[in-house]
Order: sequence, then structure tokens, then C-alpha cells
Amino acid sequence: MRFFSITILTISSLLILQPGPAEAEKNLQHYVNKYHQVRISRSMQGRLAHYKHLIDYFSSLQYIQPRHYVNSDFLAALIIAESAVENSAHSNKDARGLTQILYPTGKQAAQELAETGYHFRYVNQQQLRNLQPNDLHDPAINLLLACYLIAKYNAKYQGRIDLVVSAWNAGGGSIVNNSPPLYEETLDLIGKVNGYFLALQKQRIVTASVESRKRNS
Repeated sequence: MRFFSITILTISSLLILQPGPAEAEKNLQHYVNKYHQVRISRSMQGRLAHYKHLIDYFSSLQYIQPRHYVNSDFLAALIIAESAVENSAHSNKDARGLTQILYPTGKQAAQELAETGYHFRYVNQQQLRNLQPNDLHDPAINLLLACYLIAKYNAKYQGRIDLVVSAWNAGGGSIVNNSPPLYEETLDLIGKVNGYFLALQKQRIVTASVESRKRNS
């Protein structure tokens, strides 16, 4: 099968390193600032923990290039931002499940994964080859498809979180001059995913520090 990962950077760094048109940059910065101090509630953390084994497994796979992986905190941030970790989520645009995947997008991704012949845990080849809309509410299927799609977008957009999320939300055709589209929904999602990702990263650092102190005490 093919392989790749997502390289996560903060939006502020991206704006400095790869600025787009002034209007796009200004709009993006607004949404980044809006969610910069976002917190993850205990109830949200509890729901997320229910899917930890799936998040860890599917983010450990190499989809596009060897030794490159989807960042598990990015996947978790996407889940929180898209569905508030509600597997039954179903949008008015017919996006479904934990990461809110549209059926045509999911169907195509499932076919591509089935063609690799790789045997995944939790998801079998028949499920991928015969994907139905309601299958997107199966957490394992939804997260496998999400990881594969994230990996593809990362490969195309060199790990830029603003462009990866833009492609996820509005499609690759919405990205012009290497800048995200000026769609409020897309910019808001970029800000949310970035904010939740940073919150999860901080939480991981704090947890590691506490565990280290316990081991050394």
C-alpha cells in the first residue's frame, strides 16, 4: 500500500513562513485567534478516550510513504471539531460520523484502500468494497477513511494544516494560489482544528511531565 503522514505546524508559523494574499491571511488569523485558548472539557475527553484504540491504531499505519504517519492528536482534534466526538453526528449536508465524511468521498477512499489488499484490524475488505452511507457511522471505518484522506491531503500540501483542512472541508479545488478559501465555514474549521490540536499537545506534555515526576519520586 502507499504511505504518508501529516506534519503538524501551528497556524501562526504557517502565516509567517508561507503567507498568502493579505485578505486570506487576515481572515485566517482571526479564526486562529478565536480558538487559540480553546479547552477540551472532561466529558469530551471521556468520549474521545472511548475511541483511543482506534485513533492510535489507524494513525500508526503508513498510507502513502514509508515511515510517515498521521498525527494522532491531529486526528483527535478533527474529531472534536467536526462532531464533538458524537459518532451519530449527521450534518444537513449529509456528512456522517466522527469526522463528518461525505458518502461519495468516503466511497472513493474505501475503494482505493480495498485495492491495496491490506488487511486492516477492525475493518474488512468486504466493508470497504461495499461501503454504504450508514457505514460512515462505524467508528473504525470512519477513522480509517479519515486517516487515509488526511494522508493524501498532507502529501499534496506538504503538511500545511490550513491547506489540509481546507481540502478536507471544501475540496482541493477551493485552494487558489496556495491559500485557503475565504469561506467562513472552512476558516472556522481551520481555527478549531488548530486550537484543539494545540490543546491536545499541551495536555500530552503536561501528562508526560506528571508521569515523569511520579517515576522519579
